[in-house]
This record gives sequence, C-alpha cells and structure tokens, in this order.
Amino acid sequence: MRIEDYALVGDGRSAALVARDGSIDWLCWPDFDSPPCFAALVGTPDNGRFRIAPREHDARATRRYLPGTAILETTFDTSSGRITLTDWMSWNAPDPCLIRSVKGERGTVDVDIDLGVRFDYGSALPWCRRFGRRWRMMTGGDAMWLDTDARLDVQSDRLVGTRRIAAGERGDLCISYARSFDPAPAVPDAYASLRDTQAFWRVWSDCNAAEGPHRDAIERALITVKLLSSLRTGGIVAAPTSSLPERFGGKRNWDYRFCWLRDASFTLRALVRCGYRDEAARWRDWLVRAIADHPSQLQVLYAADGGRRAAEWEAAHLAGYEGAQPVRFGNAAADQLQLDVYGEVLGALYQARRHGLPPDDDAWTLERRLLEHLATIWREPDEGIWEVRSGRHPFTSSKVMVWAAVESAYCSARAFGHHAPLDVWRRWADAVRAEVLEHGYHAQLGRFVDRFDGDGIDVSLLLIPLTGMLDASDPRVVATVAAIERELVDDGLPFRYRPPRFADGCEGDEGAFLAAGFWLVQVYGMQGRDDDAHALFERLLGLRNDVGLLSEEYDVHTRRLCGNFPFTLAQVGLVNAALALQGDGRDDVDIG
Repeated sequence: MRIEDYALVGDGRSAALVARDGSIDWLCWPDFDSPPCFAALVGTPDNGRFRIAPREHDARATRRYLPGTAILETTFDTSSGRITLTDWMSWNAPDPCLIRSVKGERGTVDVDIDLGVRFDYGSALPWCRRFGRRWRMMTGGDAMWLDTDARLDVQSDRLVGTRRIAAGERGDLCISYARSFDPAPAVPDAYASLRDTQAFWRVWSDCNAAEGPHRDAIERALITVKLLSSLRTGGIVAAPTSSLPERFGGKRNWDYRFCWLRDASFTLRALVRCGYRDEAARWRDWLVRAIADHPSQLQVLYAADGGRRAAEWEAAHLAGYEGAQPVRFGNAAADQLQLDVYGEVLGALYQARRHGLPPDDDAWTLERRLLEHLATIWREPDEGIWEVRSGRHPFTSSKVMVWAAVESAYCSARAFGHHAPLDVWRRWADAVRAEVLEHGYHAQLGRFVDRFDGDGIDVSLLLIPLTGMLDASDPRVVATVAAIERELVDDGLPFRYRPPRFADGCEGDEGAFLAAGFWLVQVYGMQGRDDDAHALFERLLGLRNDVGLLSEEYDVHTRRLCGNFPFTLAQVGLVNAALALQGDGRDDVDIG
C-alpha cells in the first residue's frame, strides 16, 4: 500500500492506520509510544495486521469519514455484491477498543478475516485461546481480546476465517487491549459505541469556529490533530508512526511518536483560533509540565505522558516500508541542543495569554528559569531546527528563535504585568537581533544564510518574517524568499534544504517538506502576493489523500506522500495558512 492509501482512526490513547484494502497495518497499544502489535506497515503481514476484505481480489474500494467524525467507512464493490466496512475506536471507553463492523448492502459477499497479533514490535507469536465467542491472544504481559460471532480457526498463530455477508446483514469484530494478568475487558457493545463515538465527534466538530471556503479542510485537519492528542495529558504527538521513509528505499527513517516542543506555538495558535480553547489549554499545561525539568536538562521531545526516555535503536527483524531500512524506534534527537525550541515554547505561552486562556500560576516562574538558562547558552552552536547529526553549527534560525523567546517573554511581562527585568530583556533581544542581521545576512548575496557567516540556504529562514523579526516586505526578506524559490523549490514545493550541500549527517535526500509549504503561503500573503499564496495553498491541498490527510513530505519524482503519516505540523500548517488567507494575510504569527 502507498502511504496515501491509509486512513487514521484513534481514541486519544493510540491510533491505527487502516489501508484501502481493509487491512489495519499499524497499531501501538495501549499508548502512542507502545510497541506496535500490528507492524506490517514497516514489515510484512507476518509482523502483525488485521485484515477484513472481500475474498474477490479485484473488489473496488471507496472510502470516506462520516462527516465531522473520525469514523471511517470503506465500501467494497464486487461482482456478487457490496459491503461497507466501518472502523472506529471507542472514545472514552474504559479499555482501548477498536471495532470493525461489516454490513451487507447488496447481493452476497464472501469476506475473509485475518487477524495476526504480534506484540513486541511485530515479533512475538501469541497464544490464541477461545472462550465461547471471545478469543484471547496473549504474549507475556500483553493480551488482545477479540469479540465476534464469526467462525475462526487458528492457523500459524493467526485467527482466520471467511464469512458470507448478505444484504441487510451485519457482523461486528471488536478487539480490546488489556494486560495479560488483568481481568478481561468488558464485551463491547458495537451499536452503542458507534452511536456514542459519532455523537462525541459531531459535538466536537460543531465547536469549530473556522468559516470560509476551506472550513471542511480545516475541520479534517483539526480532527486529525485531536486524534493525535493524548486524552489523559494533553500532549500532541508529531505522528502516530515510526520509520516511514522520507525517501523511498532510503535511510532517513525516524520515530515520530513523541511530542516536540517545537510544535508548540503553531499548534496552540491553530487550536485557539478555531475555538478549541480546552485543547489549547491542555496543550499549554503539557508544555508547562515539560519545562518543569531543570532547564539544563530540557529535552526537545517527550513521550505523550511526559516521559523522558527516547533511546534510539534499530529493529533488524523488520524489513522496512518498501524495504527502507533501518526501522528505528526512539529518537536520539531528544538529547540534542536545539535553541529554537525556547522560542517556540515561550511564544506559545505568550500566545496563550494573548488569547485569554485561563492563567497558569506556575508558568511565569518556569519561563523566567528557562530564560535565565538561555542567557548562558544562546551564543553556542546547536543542532538546530532540522536536528542535524553532523555536529553543532551557528544556525541563523536558531538565533532568530532565541530572539523570539526573549521578545515573547518581554511582551508577556509588559502586557500582563509580570515581574521581570524589562530593560535587560529589551537590550538582550535587540542584541540578538543585531547579531542575526550582522552574521546571518550575506551582504554580497543580498540575502540571509542558513548559518552565521555562511552562504547556504534553508527554508527555516522563513521564520524571520513569521516571527516578526523583520517585515515580510523588507528587501532582505524579499531576496531571501526569492532565493528559496530559486534554490529550494521543486515542482512548486519547498524542500527544507539541499543535501549534501547542507550537511546534516544523514545519507541520501528527502521529499518536499509540506509544513514549510504552508509557511511559504503565509509569507506570500504577508508580502501581498495573494495569487501566489492561493495557488500554493491549493497545490498543497491537492496533495492530501482521499480522506484529507497529509504526511510529513512529498516525493516530487514518484508523486507520492512520504515520511511519517499523518503529520501534525502539516495539518496545523494547513489550518494556520487557511486562516491567514481568509484574513489580511498576516495572521497573528508575529510576536508583537
């Protein structure tokens, strides 16, 4: 399956990828960062999947989400009839539960069922045991329970069978997770679960305050962000997947099942401007808990529950998506120095105050601690926004975001009466800005450069106008945007940078970075280039799959989505760009 052939269902604890052919090829239970029990996505069917599909191989599949929900409907047409497969995860269920309901629409269809559970990263063969109409598949401390009246047999440590579905008939298959030493989860009521889950999503979607021609696209993007948000903690993971390649067959394969501090400001802005203040406040609260670490131990990413462990390792037993190896779990970027995250976090907390979110009494104390630490390290080189593995460098965008951090704190103190050394912070912010303008700008080239006193370029230089450090119409910014268009845009889409000229310590190259495409839309709007902004936005919208989802990147050669999927920052970028296009083109991205 192509990456765009997948759709997402979830319950605020974890999420599953459902393929167009009816196979669930990825699921980590019970949490986003748990070991996958279905890992066929980055391996083979022997690494775990749950497939329900017509026996007839040339069945035609069409699919959609029920409007305003995360409930997926896939309709299969065969020579003998038609069935609809409905997939969802129960919202607010006491135990993680995924339900698959097959309904006959016309004629009769023979439906094959193949459930292969492989806990421990797609490697552990389960003990399958039947208890009436319930099956338990157990490995060590993990157990999956299947409730169904379908007749199944155990073959090669899998449950397989065929059921004939006639028009008007319905068959439900419900899988639930429990620890193997805990009591069995309650038998799900599929009808009540569907009713309650649909009602939840309809109420939630009705809260969307966005209007205009792109409301449907915004709604689907926000539902996706909600699916990737922890119901317990408010943390938002970057993606539900690991090691979907940034270039097919390549080695740029990373685990994105973590919450990045970097996503803070963009995400909070999208949520609060669309009326989702509770989600924005919970995300803000998650950030505050994250920065409660001693500032010297601040990580750039955490688990959704705030856990710090992200040790990176390679799963040699998994073949990789279309053979792309290695398959990695954990992410070594957690321990990098990335100065830009200070700007994102402090910018998000300032935005929270600007938009009137309920105050957090601890936030200001923690922000001041962060700034005190930043004052001791801000001149150091770092691994930067792109998390390079080639050592530390004086990246221009890192210093831009240091300025954004100090400016955000200064504006918070001034606007909301917080105690702070305003004169010191004003001089500090001005000094950082002066360094960026002196060392991040190349006078002979007439544009900004990717690192101090260098001559390269990367798309994160768009943060200069997006943060408000310089106006988008400043000739230096205009020249930088022109250079990005000239050197980094291919097939109308911007890339992060061009390896190997931009040495990031990783082999091979990658696709166009979709979030940066939405940044460029906003900058075009700021520059009054409305036609260019709308054209690029429509181009990006056209890259969504048939159910409205975007991955991290796009391969302009194969014309396929690539990278982890779906990608929160791309969905958030869509929302912010759409809102900017419907306003005056500036949004409220700048700090002041």
